[in-house]
Amino acid sequence: MDGDTLYSIGELARRTRLTVKAIRFYSDCGIVPPTGRSPAGHRLYDTGAVARLDLVRTLRDLGVDLPTIRRVLDRETTLTQVAAAHAEALATQIRVLRLRRAVATAVVRRGSTPEEMDLMHRLARLSEDERRRLVDGFLDAAFGGLDADLTGIRRTMTPELPDDPEDEQVEAWIELAGLAADPEFGALMRRVAELHLADHARVDGPRPDAVAIVRDHVAPALAAGVGSASPQAGAIVAAVTARYAGLAGRPDDTALRRRLLTLLETANDPRRESYFRLLAVVNGWPPPDPLTPALTWFADALRAHRDQ
Repeated sequence: MDGDTLYSIGELARRTRLTVKAIRFYSDCGIVPPTGRSPAGHRLYDTGAVARLDLVRTLRDLGVDLPTIRRVLDRETTLTQVAAAHAEALATQIRVLRLRRAVATAVVRRGSTPEEMDLMHRLARLSEDERRRLVDGFLDAAFGGLDADLTGIRRTMTPELPDDPEDEQVEAWIELAGLAADPEFGALMRRVAELHLADHARVDGPRPDAVAIVRDHVAPALAAGVGSASPQAGAIVAAVTARYAGLAGRPDDTALRRRLLTLLETANDPRRESYFRLLAVVNGWPPPDPLTPALTWFADALRAHRDQ
């Protein structure tokens, strides 16, 4: 190809694999003006037009608008600047598409109603500030004004969605945000916190968690297949209630066991376990060990050995 070669619009179309109609459009817009005219008045283009059209096609495939393409070709802006701005725009579009896919996936998995789908869509589109306000509102409802020692617990219950989350993190955030927006769940978590604090009011320093005590005592029994109504379970109940009585500063009697049962049944709400499971996904933490098997086993054992 030499620099003096001129091409008709048809020849240019064959070389660039664009349609004659598209080239005529770009020519009329002034993006790829003709170099001259044939004696019959037909447009002719030089080799530079081939290069310009190749660049135009590439930028259009990337979604760059025509005014921006014109500025690049006229050297009013650099290709690097355009590419950087476009990459940022594409990243935003990708995030939006991933959010939409996460909502659609959650709707399919949960068999959601139109109202639930609308809520999930709105939760998925929250900005970082809006997400923070939603979570802060939930944590205020659960722990606000109770005790300064709950600050650490509050911090460990705060979801931090990354700037570029994985699909499963987006899906987990949507479900977690739904829980955080539920006033009944906030009230449940506050009730758990109140029961915890009431039982530890007389303890100085770090306060052991009754749920953790149950988990630690019951885990070996679950692993060994011990039944909740078995004699071995009675010994576990006695060990836990004795520890709980010392923790709460109360006698190990029927009232204390009833109080412990209330705490465990409240803490064993499936929404609470779901929150911590989803929180781990959003924050990229290892999945927590489920508490439901241990709490359910101990509650059953406590009822079976109520009078021991």
